[in-house]
Amino acid sequence: MAQAKKVSKKPNQEEKIWAALSYLWILSIVALAARKKNDYIRFHANQGFLLFLCSLVWWFPFFGQILAIIIVIAAIAGIVKALQGKKWELPLVADIAKKVGDWFIKIVKL
Repeated sequence: MAQAKKVSKKPNQEEKIWAALSYLWILSIVALAARKKNDYIRFHANQGFLLFLCSLVWWFPFFGQILAIIIVIAAIAGIVKALQGKKWELPLVADIAKKVGDWFIKIVKL
């Protein structure tokens, strides 16, 4: 018996915009709250939320500034990929982003 392929629908324009906005730091929380049941938006919002949390250390000398540059580059890449309708995983931290986003939704009871 042939195994059925999982059909994933392409995100529509509204979903792409929500996903892209989720990389704009604090807006990741809005996307998590407003669209938590949408897998595509939730994927990008989890990553945007992790970047937001990491950006809170920008004021540490040297390390913070280097991290801030990396975060900005990752956020821009995430925005571009979200608008293209792609699920691009942040290198090295994609799994952590999912766990942090899930934790936040659970803690805040969104």
